[in-house]
Amino acid sequence: MTREIQSLLKDARNRLAAICDSPELDAELLLAHVTGKDRVYFYTWPEYTLEISLVIHYENLLQRRLLGEPLAHILGEREFWSLRLMVTPDTLIPRQETELLVEQALKLIPEDEHREILDLGTGSGAIALALALERPAARITATDLSVAALDIAARNARRLGLVNIRFIQGDWYAALEADETFDIIVSNPPYIAEHDPHLEHQDLRHEPYQALASGPEGLDAIRRILLDLPPHLKNGGWLLVEHGYDQGDAVQALFKSAGLSEVRCVKDLEERDRVTLGRKTADST
Repeated sequence: MTREIQSLLKDARNRLAAICDSPELDAELLLAHVTGKDRVYFYTWPEYTLEISLVIHYENLLQRRLLGEPLAHILGEREFWSLRLMVTPDTLIPRQETELLVEQALKLIPEDEHREILDLGTGSGAIALALALERPAARITATDLSVAALDIAARNARRLGLVNIRFIQGDWYAALEADETFDIIVSNPPYIAEHDPHLEHQDLRHEPYQALASGPEGLDAIRRILLDLPPHLKNGGWLLVEHGYDQGDAVQALFKSAGLSEVRCVKDLEERDRVTLGRKTADST
């Protein structure tokens, strides 16, 4: 038994429409994974028929997606900042909105000058790897509590051939030497309130809870980052964190209470608060 590509995709789109916001894209990415073909191929040769073994493989993957397993886990990768990154259930799935954090950090890092940059809670390494790619003169340090996540991040770095980056295991700053300081510190910490019902929705159910939830308001991790910040951020250096769309005012208040100056919040493409940054001055506590 064989199936035409156009028939297979139409059926998959209809079934996926009930459980995801991008049924057409999901259906095509799954088929591209199975066939090894580019998605353009499906539009060029819609009447091409697939052999039964590929149809069965596709149906198996489709069933996993229909049961709510994230597409990135099924494919084993996710694109971020034009980089194909390996992801597993041990890491947070990189998301497009986090590219805003990378964009804002790059504005503060001269292209051809050495800077020491710290990525706290690196996960798959998405932020650190994007910065390492764009700023080869900089040295990136990436920390994470999870040994499994750091293994994935290090494997991503090797696949991409990035050598200006190191990965060390530990809880936030605990991975560092006491006297290590940085020009830029970035983080996409957990920021969802621990009882938020969204934690039970679709993809989030399959991602590591500790990388998502952070106390009753979702702000505990950010408070922790600010509490232990002073010994590790150089005077004149910047802290940038991603947070929830409704946390901009609260995070800015926390930054100011920690003594940071030039505090501001940057909105994402949908005009939602997404990244807050602040600078350490000589007078900062």
